[in-house]
Amino acid sequence: MKAMARTRYGPPDVLQFMEVPKPVPTDDEMLIRIHAASVNPMDSFVLRGAPLIRGLPGLRTPKHRVPGADIAGRVEEAGKNVKGFRAGDEVFGAKGAGAFAEYVCVTEDQVAMKPAASSFEDAAAVPVAGLTALQGLRDKGRIQPGQKVLIYGASGGVGTFAVQIAKALGGEVTAVCSTRNMEIARSLGAKHVIDYTREDFRKNGQRYDLILGVQAHHSIFDYRRALSPDGIYVVVGGGMFEVIQALLLAPLLSRISSKKTCLFIAKIRQKDLLFLKGLLETGKMVSVIDKRFPLQNTADAMRYLEERHAQGKVVISVSEGNQT
Repeated sequence: MKAMARTRYGPPDVLQFMEVPKPVPTDDEMLIRIHAASVNPMDSFVLRGAPLIRGLPGLRTPKHRVPGADIAGRVEEAGKNVKGFRAGDEVFGAKGAGAFAEYVCVTEDQVAMKPAASSFEDAAAVPVAGLTALQGLRDKGRIQPGQKVLIYGASGGVGTFAVQIAKALGGEVTAVCSTRNMEIARSLGAKHVIDYTREDFRKNGQRYDLILGVQAHHSIFDYRRALSPDGIYVVVGGGMFEVIQALLLAPLLSRISSKKTCLFIAKIRQKDLLFLKGLLETGKMVSVIDKRFPLQNTADAMRYLEERHAQGKVVISVSEGNQT
């Protein structure tokens, strides 16, 4: 099969469009013919590898040659122990690696049935970003109807889903984004929109029950000052300094104050994929797709994502003509 593979850690340039062995499913797996994938910041991190890993002898060669997490496609073959799916089913989901290819093997708990009305590209945009937004707001942020929710970084992949999910769960949403993204944020359900180039949310006197820092580029103390007395600040991403600061200080600050801070990484759960599927089917959530790239141009898609100006998601279309 054709895939975007690499033999070493590095920037998107290390990805090459090549032939690699087609995966063979175990009894507990399904072989998925991928129709679309999408790129996420975590894919960039995996592509480059952690500095410590790159420096250790014997670990300089990536364990997984084909990166990529988000997938949407059709079940080609199901192992004998698979009960919930069969050949021909259209699914979407994610796994740790293997998405930037024509085929991938997954277990049942890594995918859910694709909404019938959603395209493969729309479905492929959802898993990692949608799960991050959902679990950040609901599980870590404990969002409740009527609460004031601030989404900082509301125009990217996680942010566009977070605005919609927060509204669907009853929150009064304030979105923080740049001038060019304000209308997108409003169209997705944000009641208030702050243009960070003109207004500083830290100085407007507002207090929020929940802050989701998708692109957290301020100090952890800045976000905590904008919380209500029992508010929660959930760190999803941001600059390296801000993430490390949150990692080191969040446990201590949460113990000594009624304001809570947490940092987390989303988990792939079928029940949560089904929840997101329900939002898509009822029209409470849509995928915002900025650009689409063919499989052989995945490196360009990664470079575009790393510029940090994407409005919503960047999707990889796997051409029917490339299938082998």
